[in-house]
Amino acid sequence: MQNEHISRMKELIALLDRASFAYYQEAREIMSDHEYDALYDELASLEKESGIVLSGSPTQKVGYVVSTELPKVAHARPMLSLDKTKSREDLAAWLGPHTGELSWKMDGLTVVLTYDGGSLVQAVTRGNGEIGELITDNARTFRGLPLSIPFRGRLTVRGEAVISYADFEKINQNLPPEEQYKNPRNLCSGSVRQLDSSVTAARHVHCILYTLIDSDPVEGDQPFTSDSKIDGLRRLADMGFEVVEYIPVTQETVSDAISSYEEKIRTFAYPSDGLVLTYDSISYSASLGRTAKFPRDSMAFKWMDETAETTLLDVEWQTSRTGLINPVAVFDPVELEGTTVQRASVHNLSIIESLKLGIGDRILVYKANMIIPQISRNLTASGTLTIPDACPRCGAETAVVQDHEARVLVCTNPDCPARILQAFTHYVSRPCMNIGGLSEATLERMIDAGFLTEYPDLYRLGDHEAEIAAMEGFGDRSAANLIESIEASRHTQAYRLLAAIGIPGVGPANARALAGAFGQDVHKLMDADPEEIAAIEGFADRGAERIHGYFTVPDNRRITEELLKVLDLAPAEETGSTPLTGKTIVITGSLEHFENRDELTEIIRNMGGKVSGSVSAKTFCLVNNDVTSTSGKNKKAQALGIPVYSEEDFLRLAGIPFPGMPSVS
Repeated sequence: MQNEHISRMKELIALLDRASFAYYQEAREIMSDHEYDALYDELASLEKESGIVLSGSPTQKVGYVVSTELPKVAHARPMLSLDKTKSREDLAAWLGPHTGELSWKMDGLTVVLTYDGGSLVQAVTRGNGEIGELITDNARTFRGLPLSIPFRGRLTVRGEAVISYADFEKINQNLPPEEQYKNPRNLCSGSVRQLDSSVTAARHVHCILYTLIDSDPVEGDQPFTSDSKIDGLRRLADMGFEVVEYIPVTQETVSDAISSYEEKIRTFAYPSDGLVLTYDSISYSASLGRTAKFPRDSMAFKWMDETAETTLLDVEWQTSRTGLINPVAVFDPVELEGTTVQRASVHNLSIIESLKLGIGDRILVYKANMIIPQISRNLTASGTLTIPDACPRCGAETAVVQDHEARVLVCTNPDCPARILQAFTHYVSRPCMNIGGLSEATLERMIDAGFLTEYPDLYRLGDHEAEIAAMEGFGDRSAANLIESIEASRHTQAYRLLAAIGIPGVGPANARALAGAFGQDVHKLMDADPEEIAAIEGFADRGAERIHGYFTVPDNRRITEELLKVLDLAPAEETGSTPLTGKTIVITGSLEHFENRDELTEIIRNMGGKVSGSVSAKTFCLVNNDVTSTSGKNKKAQALGIPVYSEEDFLRLAGIPFPGMPSVS
């Protein structure tokens, strides 16, 4: 019954959150006040009956806290690292005749949580294992972590704060390239250790428990009397905690259990860098003690990453719209984890220098956590790669600057055509102003011809229609169609403009929230002070300062004012019933009719659908142009009976037009 209560509470919180977001940030209603009140009352009743209040519950008024520093706290027991192996045979031999618990080794930030009187009273990071940082206010915003539990004594547990791949991608999309995080773990670490708890809340940090440390019940509590760690996890789940997925194993079954996790990791929502095997018996574990470095009752199993040796053919340097020049390694194609890989981001100069890269070097590549292509090792280590002293696009001088803990390469020319081109490409993209017919190649020609230098120039291209028609590959009809597409884009929504103009940290989702908060009035946002912006749910002081700062730059303000004069901003569009309304779609692989997945994602959302990063029983369909692929997502979809559509089949199903789509007579 308790698990049913918790499941229903999570469902109610999600429903109420969606209703609040729609009402307060999108100015639309998805349920009546009566329906909302009924669901709210049901949630409050379940919380009272179960004694559990989950984080994020609308019944709780969470006051965000800003600290000047994170205090240091000594751990009652040292938090040691785990000894590790990559051998299944060694792991089975280590377990011996005992029963074990095999679980994910989550790749996030370890935290120790203490409850007293049924409430969370302390949360501390692992730190150096002896001393951690106090993050109690931030922990109260974690997803999956109850604020109140039906255990009134003192309870101490350990878990991992993690950020899902889907949330990682969304958060990075809303950050300028130079501020984007390399992986979910780095993002999680930075999010958990924020001085402003509202920033942590906006990052959707989840807390997944993996062990009970200690309990001291008071009268009325059901004591933890079982000698089984698995029983302890079950009790914690009954209290409303999100616990790590685990499998009971023996020496004979541990290898098969590892295989089942290997299948799951390709579609697992959170980053994992392996598995943990621990003896299930608490008393036996305690009798083993520890070494100077490791506890003797647990062992980490690290994935035997599939690696391939190949030759580095080139490093492409790509100038972004912020001037950051990003290196991408290109190598002879290799097969890894069921897909062909021939490119990998090298991220920055510091990594290039540590790998000692040179063209023609023999390198080892792998997929980090079986997902992200990376270079693991340079067998040649020639160190001969030349770092460009000129921007690959404009030829201006480059500069090496320190960005946090890494050295990065930047273009020093603020008028670099690549920066301008990327800015225009972003502006006209589907999630932003959605202007068709302006490919990157076409925009580049317009920039080179001197027709485009800043966004309002797009709406003056009609003055150059004859010159455009005379360009190679155009003609009167193509030029007219281009101008017509631009004219059609004048009638748009405020959020599209805000997403398009390049405000730091503002992507389509944040743009919707801003437009909703200021009633679609861009002038109000331009004149808003940072405190007004920070008061919007999901925006913290740092993000608010960036948005405010953008509009204090005279050129940014002038260009926005010019755009507002030529655009007709309508209220946010209402989405009626469509073939995708209420359906969850998963997209994988490359697309042919869209520049990237974000463009198709925006269309799906505008049609009332949702896009997820992983396949589940609730998935409506998987979109993959390689419908016969043996990837993990395809396999899971097949196992669950979920259809796999090619891109064009999906577009036909949804009624989304594409070039070459047969007309219906």
